[in-house]
Amino acid sequence: ILLYNQFKNAATQIVMNEQFLPIKSPEETETKVGDYIFEPNQKDIVDQLIPKSLKTQLFKSVLDSHASEHGARMTAMHKATDNAGEIKKELTLQYNKARQAAITGEILEIVGGAEALNG
Repeated sequence: ILLYNQFKNAATQIVMNEQFLPIKSPEETETKVGDYIFEPNQKDIVDQLIPKSLKTQLFKSVLDSHASEHGARMTAMHKATDNAGEIKKELTLQYNKARQAAITGEILEIVGGAEALNG
């Protein structure tokens, strides 16, 4: 059994569960065309095709898993960037409010001192 993440899009990955070995043979069709002559013989062809098929299937699963990982990372980094922008806006607003309060406090002290002197 082969488990891997199949890439659908940057936000969606599907966990796949596929039978790796033994290879499933296609269903027999009701109509047979006839006997075929295989050159080289059928056993040699199967002996060469099965390893290539397994390597290709394994390579496909590795590529899908890598694409899924990169898509998930891209989505996570996009969300992190958006969150950082929101935090920056909130902190800038807090800073400006604190600065405004400090300036207002200083102005009130100056006005209060001037009124005390004018008495």
